Amino acid sequence: MVDRVLGNKKAIVFFLFPALVVFIGLIIIPIAMSTYYSLQEWSGFGKGTFIGLQNYKGLLSDPIFVKAAVNSLILAFASVFIQLPISLLLALTLAKGVKFEKSLVTIYFIPVIISTVVIGQLWMKIYNPDYGILNLLLKAIGLGSFASEWLGDPKRALAATFIPIIWQYIGYHMLLMYAGIKSISTDVFEAAVIDGSSWWNTSMKITIPMLKPVLNVSVIFAVTGALKVFDLVYVLTGGGPAHASEVIGTYMVSTIFKGNQYGYGSAMAVFVILECFALSILVSLLFREKEEAK
Repeated sequence: MVDRVLGNKKAIVFFLFPALVVFIGLIIIPIAMSTYYSLQEWSGFGKGTFIGLQNYKGLLSDPIFVKAAVNSLILAFASVFIQLPISLLLALTLAKGVKFEKSLVTIYFIPVIISTVVIGQLWMKIYNPDYGILNLLLKAIGLGSFASEWLGDPKRALAATFIPIIWQYIGYHMLLMYAGIKSISTDVFEAAVIDGSSWWNTSMKITIPMLKPVLNVSVIFAVTGALKVFDLVYVLTGGGPAHASEVIGTYMVSTIFKGNQYGYGSAMAVFVILECFALSILVSLLFREKEEAK
């Protein structure tokens, strides 16, 4: 019966049509509209004026946008080289069968499901210069000179903003990798144990190579998530102080809703879409080249 349905093109179209309508309505049409608006000088009211690629040229000469784009890339770099290694180490450790394994997996995943506003309020309390636990801890261990107004200092606001973002999604990637490890046949690990392979050696030479499809997905999610980040940065600093923690998402929102520059803001949105698309393809190609090189 299943083979008959899968071999029927009309049945395939029938079942895919609702998903296709939703995809077009929620993804394709908004992207097309953003592209259309990005080619206009439009305040959001009345009729816009077609200006071609002027908004995109303006992005390249806008120092705030350039800073926001660089900050987003810094977050993407930190996500790949700090967040993912921590997630991988946790997944490898939990998957080998530690005590309270299932409970620990759940605990590490909890930050992912907590509201971003709650996460933001929590870290604002941690960073508070007067009663925040971070400054109190530094003073308690004799490092009071390092205490700071973390979210109000232009030199430290960017790092202070990115740390909660990296922390929040460690559990998300850990769960992906943990599930990937658990899907590997136990016969492989049993054979490694019989051969006298240590846990570290097994992880490096067997588990991680077999986990590359999952790692590919995690890298893409980490990079694209960093490039389009908005909510937690907006809650913590709003992009300040003095645009020190500005990312494209926060600058785009302020440009559209506070500056009433819908055309210019739409150009930023299209830039993020193209950036995510290009880097996703690049990551996939890099993983493919490593597979072919073997």
